[in-house]
Amino acid sequence: MKQRIAIDMDDVMADTHAKFIRLYLEGETPRYTLDELKEKSFHELFDENEYAAISNRVYEVGFFRDIPVMEGAQDVIADLMTKYDIFIATAAQEFPNSLREKWDWLQEHFPAISWRNYVFLGDKSVLNTDYLIDDLPRNLRTFQGDGLLFDALHNRDDNEFKRVKSWQDIAKVLL
Repeated sequence: MKQRIAIDMDDVMADTHAKFIRLYLEGETPRYTLDELKEKSFHELFDENEYAAISNRVYEVGFFRDIPVMEGAQDVIADLMTKYDIFIATAAQEFPNSLREKWDWLQEHFPAISWRNYVFLGDKSVLNTDYLIDDLPRNLRTFQGDGLLFDALHNRDDNEFKRVKSWQDIAKVLL
């Protein structure tokens, strides 16, 4: 039997941060440049109102449908599928529109992953896989297997878990 990997979508497979940056820069009066937005997290740069305005965009219809694929994700996941059973474990209930949009996104960008391997959930502690690749330390803390923390601006101060900075790093660790 193959070992199993659960993979988070947002900021792991899908470059959600890049989508937020695009929406911010398309706004009426962006105060920061693309370079600044790639160096510091929104929490560090934005005041409370700015942060709320951009983060609430996740409730808009279509937000999750056109997020860019994280660089390297498609090739490395295809390689992982030869050695592991792959499951996509993503929160969807918090943002009701996201359920269908994430489903459609996966069908478009990762058609080789069966819908039977989509896990839409709120609490990742219920996952029974050997590995979890996620950008949120709180999800890794409650996970029973081996957690890999996918590098992001919002988790760069966390050193509790093995950090992977890219999909190429994941390939080095798991292939």
